[in-house]
Amino acid sequence: MFNGFEPVFDKDSEILILGSFPSVKSRQTGFYYGNKQNRFWKMLGKIFNEEIEDNTEFKKLFLLKHKIALFDVVAESDLAGSADSNLEKSEFKICNMKFLFPPNTNIKKILCNGKTAYNLFYNSNQTNLPILAMPSTSSANPRFDFEIWKNEIISK
Repeated sequence: MFNGFEPVFDKDSEILILGSFPSVKSRQTGFYYGNKQNRFWKMLGKIFNEEIEDNTEFKKLFLLKHKIALFDVVAESDLAGSADSNLEKSEFKICNMKFLFPPNTNIKKILCNGKTAYNLFYNSNQTNLPILAMPSTSSANPRFDFEIWKNEIISK
């Protein structure tokens, strides 16, 4: 079984972005969206008009500065590859995320990075907060839409 990463959040976090489970590249780099082909970090840099350094500590501080919490829906899985399409067929355990919600934070909405993250989280029914299925930032997703992400993140 592979383990996911610890959440990035603090009491001021207003948006929770949920992925499904770390890719092989992310597990190798030891942090979220470690595959340089994934659009996630470039997208956030463009939204906030900032350069995002390629180191974990900088990325954590960047997220907290912009009141963004980051976590994955799946805590552990035997998924050998990176494809979300295989994740739902693997053995996995869903994270309990109630500690990420008010009153511990100021989370107002949850943005799920892709349909797999959305389906897994929605079916675990852990909150009454708004949950949105966002277009996956994966380079394999031809339907990625920067404007949808920008509008949801800016409109905290």
